Amino acid sequence: MTHIAVLGSTNMDLVTYVEKAPHRGETVTGREFRTIPGGKGANQAIAAARAGATVSMIGAVGNDGFGTRLRSTLEHSGVTTDHLRTIEGPSGTAHIVVDDAGGNAIVVIPGANGTVDHLAPGDEGLIASADALLLQLEIPPAAVLAGARTARAHGVRTILTPAPARPLPPELLDATDLLVPNEHEAATLTGRSDPFAAGAALLDRVPRVVITLGAAGSVYLTRDAEPLAVPAPHVTAVDSTGAGDTYVGALAVALGEERPIREAMTWAATAAALSVQREGASASMPYRSEIEARYTS
Repeated sequence: MTHIAVLGSTNMDLVTYVEKAPHRGETVTGREFRTIPGGKGANQAIAAARAGATVSMIGAVGNDGFGTRLRSTLEHSGVTTDHLRTIEGPSGTAHIVVDDAGGNAIVVIPGANGTVDHLAPGDEGLIASADALLLQLEIPPAAVLAGARTARAHGVRTILTPAPARPLPPELLDATDLLVPNEHEAATLTGRSDPFAAGAALLDRVPRVVITLGAAGSVYLTRDAEPLAVPAPHVTAVDSTGAGDTYVGALAVALGEERPIREAMTWAATAAALSVQREGASASMPYRSEIEARYTS
């Protein structure tokens, strides 16, 4: 089995479902509220584990009730949490509004994630033993860079999701094998709204890029081949929260199994399409059997 290490955030998602998200200064009545385990790091870990990988999570939770539930959720999905620290104080939270069109708006409060600013004893050995390291930007930049450099030093594939979107230091990009932004993040990083133009610009900094386009699919760009566009399955979205993380987790598994890039992207898109038809982030992520049942090459 592919072994994937994830260095990133764990949050409790506080999710409100509304017909239409409020504008500034406006109050609306929601129809439902849920607490759902999430965080981009935990989401990608759960997505990869459910897609068939052996997964280890590096990060932190607080010593509160959210932290207990976050750890339990990861373990229930098959994620090893030996390197998930427990610190004094609150766990991270994400306050999410989901409208009836499946769109969302999110405010993240780091909590325990803000303490993950370095690699703890044993983290380097775990990363070195993995086939791939998944990184995002919901923990302090110093830890993300340390993880990327450790992976590069040990020949481990590094997959970076540049979210939340922000300028990326050259030294982090130098240690990134595959960058996976969505179209908005790619535009933020390059100033170019066209995904192919944005991807071409990103190739000046990293060797390979996959840009996710939501319902429009995804595109792959590399320095030694023509761009590749892969469509997404047509589905009716209920909640898009976590869809990008589902895609990245499943993509990492497919690449670890040495599937050709088109097949890997199609398989990941199938996983993401299944996730948007259900509410929640981690709760919506499909298992390998579900992906295989819906996957068509």
